[in-house]
Amino acid sequence: MTGSEETLRKTPLYELHLELGAKMVPFAGYAMPVQYPTGVLKEHLHTREKAGLFDVSHMGQAFLSGGDPAKALERVTPADVQGLKEGMQRYGLLLNDRGTIIDDFMFTHLAGEKDLYLVVNGATKEGDFAYMADKLKGHATLAPKPDRALLALQGPAAGKVLEKLSPGIDTLTFMRVRRATVAGCPAIVSRSGYTGEDGFEISLEGKDVEKVARALLADPDVLPIGLAARDSLRLEAGLCLYGHDIDESVDPAEANLVWSIGKRRKMDKDFPAGEKIMDRVLNGTAKKRVGILPVGKAPAREGTEITDKSGKVIGKITSGGFGPSLNAPVAMGYVETAFAADGTEVDLMVRGKPNPARVAPMPFVPNRYKRK
Repeated sequence: MTGSEETLRKTPLYELHLELGAKMVPFAGYAMPVQYPTGVLKEHLHTREKAGLFDVSHMGQAFLSGGDPAKALERVTPADVQGLKEGMQRYGLLLNDRGTIIDDFMFTHLAGEKDLYLVVNGATKEGDFAYMADKLKGHATLAPKPDRALLALQGPAAGKVLEKLSPGIDTLTFMRVRRATVAGCPAIVSRSGYTGEDGFEISLEGKDVEKVARALLADPDVLPIGLAARDSLRLEAGLCLYGHDIDESVDPAEANLVWSIGKRRKMDKDFPAGEKIMDRVLNGTAKKRVGILPVGKAPAREGTEITDKSGKVIGKITSGGFGPSLNAPVAMGYVETAFAADGTEVDLMVRGKPNPARVAPMPFVPNRYKRK
């Protein structure tokens, strides 16, 4: 393992990963499995065909309580939090005062509960929680839950697999959430994930997660999946990775995430830099996040320059790699808005040579969420 093992935190599944033969790498301050002996290609395709189990316990989980936590949370996000119905979750952006993106996160309104349940990215959780606590002071109280673990079960067989361990859970549809029992352990289960496939995220007490993980892995349809396949799956699904495709240098309009701004919030402009962001939504931005399909087999990695056909630099790749489901390279990045239309031909500067590519709609692989 690169880096000092002593300085890396471990999820409650660390020993299980070693037992399963995982190659461990540093990620978001944790020792995390990047792949298993099965190999990245097989892990990726197995998730698309059957079901993959991911340890995402490095993510930050918290509860927001107080007088009106939904109203309070709207001080830091443009999402419609107050309009979220019980038993549902929603995607939100955490914005700074300039209106650029501190993180993306999920928030949940559990049935019969006033508190909101939040999940933020692992690499940014300490900063996110400190920022929220400061901005919401006097309005709501944030209680991080570092003792909780998180599993993601993703793929077309996920519903059938989880139903055996939690009868009735397969009736959940996309973005619905409930408290449930999984393999005898209390859990918060949402029908969601970050692969573009049907699937679930399962929040558990750290002491229970190994029991549940082993029960899921006992199913012949389930394989353990590492970070490398998680990355190629989310890239094919056109989903942003924080710190790469979105960060504090971009706002929701540039990032093509205007859909995450609630309708009422767009009208009221009552979120951080709301006037500025809505002006950019209406009048355009200098750059835009787009999907890019390279021609040929050479992948364009993060940092690759994008040029127009005359050789002028017009942008940069933020995520790129091989898409196993397509058997072809895929990428996303930012280009000058004049070049953001689907079908626009561009070049990618790979090892000093221009490789042809075109701007393409995302997702690259159709989403298969269970909506009914």
